[in-house]
Amino acid sequence: QVQLVESGGGLVQPGGSLRLSCPASGSIFSIRNMGWYRQAPGKQRESVAAITSGGSTNYADSVKGRFTISRDNAKNTVYLQMNSLKPEDTAVYYCNAEVVMNGALYDCWGQGTQVTVSS
Repeated sequence: QVQLVESGGGLVQPGGSLRLSCPASGSIFSIRNMGWYRQAPGKQRESVAAITSGGSTNYADSVKGRFTISRDNAKNTVYLQMNSLKPEDTAVYYCNAEVVMNGALYDCWGQGTQVTVSS
């Protein structure tokens, strides 16, 4: 069984910064792609950023230049540095990891962390 636990969310003023972390734990052989998604009230979950095991990244247009995704493969952890936050960034943020375990590939999710951008 694999667990992903997000942390680092909270309340921040517009223009502020937050750093989200998400370590994966369990009987992990390896992790392929990792990513961050978000879901605002009344909206569908959307991809925010993704990173491959080799470090290649891609971002939603709405966060390019403001958010940075990174990972520490030794710690099985993915991060999301969020700068210049806007009220429209308010959402529950979820981490995702494609985990290889016991010879199979699993799509794993965290429980989410709330990010609120408001003055």
